[in-house]
Amino acid sequence: MTVLKDIPEKWFPVVLPLQRKKQKGLNGDKKKRAEEERRVRANDREYNEKFQYASNCIMTSKYNIITFLPVNLFEQFQEVANTYFLFLLILQLIPQISSLSWFTTIVPLALVLSITAVKDATDDYFRHKSDNQVNNRQSQVLIHGSLQNEKWMNVRVGDIIKLENNQFVAADLLLLSSSEPHGLCYIETAELDGETNMKVRQSVSVTSELGDQNNLASFDGEVVCEPPNNKLDRFCGTLYWQDKKYTLTNQNMLLRGCVLRNTEACYGLVIFAGPDTKLMQNSGRTKFKRTSIDRLMNTLVLWIFGFLVCMGVILAVGNAVWEREVGSLFQSYLPWDPPVDNFLFSAFLSFWSYVIILNTVVPISLYVSVEVIRLGHSYFINWDQQMFCSQCNTAAEARTTTLNEELGQVEYIFSDKTGTLTQNIMSFNKCSINGQTYGEVTDPLAPQPKRLDFTPFNPLADPDFCFYDDTLLESVKVGDSHTHQFFRLLSLCHTVMSEEKSEGELVYKAQSPDEGALVTAARNFGFVFRSRTPGTITTTEMGRPVTYSLLAILDFNNIRKRMSVIVRNPEGRIRLYCKGADTVLLERLHPCNQELMNITSDHLNEYAADGLRTLALAYRDLSEDEWESWSESHRCADKATNCREDRLAAAYEEIEQDMMLLGATAIEDKLQEGVPETIAVLSLANIKIWVLTGDKQETAVNIGYSCKMLTDDMTEVFNITGHTVQSVRQELRRARERMIELPRTRVGVKDEGMEGCGEACFMGNGFRGQEEGHGTGGGGEKQLQCPLPPAPPPPALPPPPPTNLLENISGEFALVINGHSLAHALEADMEMEFLSTACACKAVICCRVTPLQKAQVVELIKKHKKAVTLAIGDGANDVSMIKSAHIGVGISGQEGIQAVLASDYSFAQFRFLQRLLLVHGRWSYLRMCRFLCYFFYKNFAFTMVHFWFGFFCGFSAQTVYDQYFITLYNIVYTSLPVLAMGIFDQDVPDLRSLEYPKLYEPGQLNLLFNKREFFICITQGIYTSVVLFFVPCAILSDATQSNGVPLADYQTFAVTTATALVIVVSVQIALDTGFWTVINHVFVWGSLGSYFTIMLALHSQTLFRIFPNQFHFVGSAQSTLLQPVVWLTIALATAICIVPVLAFRFLKVDLKPQLSDTVRYTQLVHQKKRKPVGRSMGDAWNGVGSVSESRLGARGGSRRSGYAFAHQEGFGELITSGKNMRLSSLALATFASRHSSSWIDTLRRKKHTHAHTPPSASGECSPAPSYVSGSVAPLSNSSSVLGGSQDTPIEEETGTAPAQNMQTVLTSSTQTPPALAPTSEASAPQASGQALNAGILTPTAVRLDGGDSPGGWTITLETVQEALFGWKARATASSSPGPPSVAKETSQNE
Repeated sequence: MTVLKDIPEKWFPVVLPLQRKKQKGLNGDKKKRAEEERRVRANDREYNEKFQYASNCIMTSKYNIITFLPVNLFEQFQEVANTYFLFLLILQLIPQISSLSWFTTIVPLALVLSITAVKDATDDYFRHKSDNQVNNRQSQVLIHGSLQNEKWMNVRVGDIIKLENNQFVAADLLLLSSSEPHGLCYIETAELDGETNMKVRQSVSVTSELGDQNNLASFDGEVVCEPPNNKLDRFCGTLYWQDKKYTLTNQNMLLRGCVLRNTEACYGLVIFAGPDTKLMQNSGRTKFKRTSIDRLMNTLVLWIFGFLVCMGVILAVGNAVWEREVGSLFQSYLPWDPPVDNFLFSAFLSFWSYVIILNTVVPISLYVSVEVIRLGHSYFINWDQQMFCSQCNTAAEARTTTLNEELGQVEYIFSDKTGTLTQNIMSFNKCSINGQTYGEVTDPLAPQPKRLDFTPFNPLADPDFCFYDDTLLESVKVGDSHTHQFFRLLSLCHTVMSEEKSEGELVYKAQSPDEGALVTAARNFGFVFRSRTPGTITTTEMGRPVTYSLLAILDFNNIRKRMSVIVRNPEGRIRLYCKGADTVLLERLHPCNQELMNITSDHLNEYAADGLRTLALAYRDLSEDEWESWSESHRCADKATNCREDRLAAAYEEIEQDMMLLGATAIEDKLQEGVPETIAVLSLANIKIWVLTGDKQETAVNIGYSCKMLTDDMTEVFNITGHTVQSVRQELRRARERMIELPRTRVGVKDEGMEGCGEACFMGNGFRGQEEGHGTGGGGEKQLQCPLPPAPPPPALPPPPPTNLLENISGEFALVINGHSLAHALEADMEMEFLSTACACKAVICCRVTPLQKAQVVELIKKHKKAVTLAIGDGANDVSMIKSAHIGVGISGQEGIQAVLASDYSFAQFRFLQRLLLVHGRWSYLRMCRFLCYFFYKNFAFTMVHFWFGFFCGFSAQTVYDQYFITLYNIVYTSLPVLAMGIFDQDVPDLRSLEYPKLYEPGQLNLLFNKREFFICITQGIYTSVVLFFVPCAILSDATQSNGVPLADYQTFAVTTATALVIVVSVQIALDTGFWTVINHVFVWGSLGSYFTIMLALHSQTLFRIFPNQFHFVGSAQSTLLQPVVWLTIALATAICIVPVLAFRFLKVDLKPQLSDTVRYTQLVHQKKRKPVGRSMGDAWNGVGSVSESRLGARGGSRRSGYAFAHQEGFGELITSGKNMRLSSLALATFASRHSSSWIDTLRRKKHTHAHTPPSASGECSPAPSYVSGSVAPLSNSSSVLGGSQDTPIEEETGTAPAQNMQTVLTSSTQTPPALAPTSEASAPQASGQALNAGILTPTAVRLDGGDSPGGWTITLETVQEALFGWKARATASSSPGPPSVAKETSQNE
């Protein structure tokens, strides 16, 4: 066979841009030189092995048996602390400088390394298990003319594989032949792009006839193609066979990860295998994830080590001076040890001795405790019953223990769409026929109507079909001609394939679930689509079989947004049936339809306002002459060689005129439960959500409106659709210019015409009041095509710097960008253009993106925004994104478990993300920060006493405490209380965390533990050490016992200081603990008791007699603790250490309360003086009616409708050509709008108004104006509330004025569950007039009877206890909603 050398290198432009990104597949073989092209010869392994192509074995694991120990230890010693402790261990092995035994360091270090190694090994074991499961799948390979079963990992490039129905594709194959006519086969690509609809692939015509094994065994064609790359939608190659060449495209390829559907069998030639397949090229590399707190701790450990060296140098210098000036006088009876011969060498040894003694500023127990706390938090997530999905019997799972606190710092969420936000289930919800709407719930207060039973009426009905409006069924039964015509259209105008497994058991195969839902609806209402041939469609209409002649299919494409069929009924009448987007179909109606069109348009508006996907239906009767004339013109256009598509479009346009309107359909693309509410609450928590989907733009945008990411109150929705770098750059810049111009224009309008409207409108930042119009678009359509020129700026307002403006207007705009435009936007010289535009938008939707592009978007945010990112998805196409993000979340959905296996956390539904972040994440971050602050404090307080003592002991490296106290301090005396706080502590209950999303923001801003907080902690620790050393030193130096014996001895001082230290740190943790459980009490007070018990035992005569050389403090504890002056010294030292902390916290709560302080105060007020539950629930539900009523009342949004197809054009031509297409190519989409008074939209606008309010003196936002007379002090200055009634007074009798009433206006009622509060707010008739600004927490106004309030707060004792100690004044379970039992965190005995 002759192979031409002058091969067209047309695939190089596809591959060269990828070289810049240097993206590689997992465990991709490093070739000696970059592969420029691939040559594959069929059935010739010897030839193909010359190129050393990768095998089909994949490996996603990090280690093997040989590399585990060195690689894992290398990773662990990247932690600075582990290296630091290894260094200390080496020092302790030198007897001349070590005053502590070596085992005190090596045992905890080995324990930490072992625990981490076991965890890593377990994780990698599951990766190996998954890899082995995939690699050992069986495949039929054609070897020497016969099919043999081979494992996937043994498949080689150039092999011919046989695939059978419902089998996974083992490698990237060139389709050679199929059991279907014309070499067609059908595949599902859910694991590649997330789309569950089926796609069609077709073999090259010359190989489609190689059906049997003998012909395939003799096939020796050679394929020359592009090298491995990650482009899922592109393939360029050439097949050379029998001295001819044939062009190969992506339509000829079956990619690994696809599933063969509806095809008995097919054969394929392996082109790419294993890590070279496009699926693996799109998989990200497994990364070692560490939290920001881990990285900060590494920095702090370096600083502490530097501080330790400085202290050692100071003490060593002191030792040199002392030995030279003073120590030399004692040489006669206190000589130096033998190695020491001068004061400089003594100072050198003293330096290392002090490094060992002072190393407890960062003890190894810190890292052990951190791992234990993280493990506890992981179990809480696993045990949370409110994150358990009963439908699929799946609990939430923390698959890693190292990222829990990072869950409390997320700023960006990147979400897949299909299967993550949606269920990918379409249901026929409502319809409009001849001006009559069906499917509405007419009386919301009436009982829920029963689901219709179609079986008695229609034996062929689908039992799973749900519909509740019996008036439509009655209309069908009585023979209404319009209704029959409506469902007849749905049964004929489609490209669905039908499979009848047995008599009456129909299975519809549709390329999109939309088509399937419409055909199924027609089936249930008596018009059953049974089968099709290239020229006929067979149906059963009201029990009577009818066969129509299919004359033509006028196919769908993105421009037409409609499809039509022309059929001839058995009576010989020719009719055109058309369905499509109402925006293109209504303008093609006959003028006599005007009145009906107006009514139907109103119905379409209502359906779109409900978030449904709408579609209009029409027909036209054709005469024989009209048909013959048009058929001839259509035939000429179809055979044209030039501009064929344009000629066909003109022919379609000619016949699709003067149609008669039948009605409209409304399909619900079911969102997962709670998605809109979850997105709303996360948005209020200042978390930005980006949707990255492989689906079509119309579908993604429609879902964006349904889940409230996009709203009608947005100023503009920018569409970026450029195909070149220059056009994309121009569109992005014009979008930014538009963002700058519109707010300035709107500010000018408001300053002139809306001055003085107070709270009704938002001034100064371009945000609109509710009474304003729907933006700048005409006819309610506000999507902006970016190439339009921006509006001219007002001359009176010179533009400020663009960066500041973009920051100020963030939240009013949305960005929608396609995959081909995103590819340009992610290039090195364009990424900042894209980033600045996208980050100024409230919502970003990226459509038609590849798995690798998803990961690149995540990496872009990580690189430039320095923000914590979270990626959530459910399919294999989301794996690279999940691995790239700081936190990966997998949803165990319909698309396998690949996403779950690659994730850090997994659960069954998107709505659980709200609880994972706002409850578990926030608590984990809070607990870890409090733990670290306290831990550094207590260890500096403990260690720095040695530093001060060095100035009084001749810098001799003498320890202050007994060596057993030094060993047990961090292991026994102080370890359990701080562990209990780190595991169980919480500032507010879980319901309040969900109700006040603003509580999440401190984690995003990293306010609770940073370098400033660290310095505050160690400053407090150093202050405590000064007090603990100098107070006992000063008092005991002149104190005597009752018998006159002086107390100024070393052992008495050591016992006094140690006792004072344990008491002070115990009282301090009691102050720091915000949530007391039985375990906290046992650990805090038990540790204090254990100190006295162990100390008395260690200082007893018994142990001294047994080990006289080990226990030198015999009798010290008993004699010291019997002296009153010792207890007075301890009490004085404790007071000096604790009183300033109490005073500071009291003033901080009184003068500058945090939001958590405010929430806890309102919780106390609610618990003490709460209305009866029944009355409160009645108030909360007053005016709500039902969910249906509030939904049906949601009208007034602009209509967005259109197709939502997952491909570029339909396959009607293949059906009519006789190639027996099985699947539909059409689906529909509606850009579902939302009414401007939507509760989430209102909350979002108020949030943004609050976000741009000038900050108050305390650095937080200004409070809302009070509605009660008298001056008031702010209770809280920043809060976002997702709550219900805001005018419920709460009466409180204070300690200073028991007979006076205090009215508290609260932002949220605790009697209203968070899930119901939004419905209450949205549905209340006068909610907009009564509600306060939901972006802030309204300050409580105090009005005393009989006179004006003097201002400020009337503080009760409970308030002080709550603020200072975190004590909870808990009410009984019958009267308080309280936090639910979550993960057994709260003690049942408390």
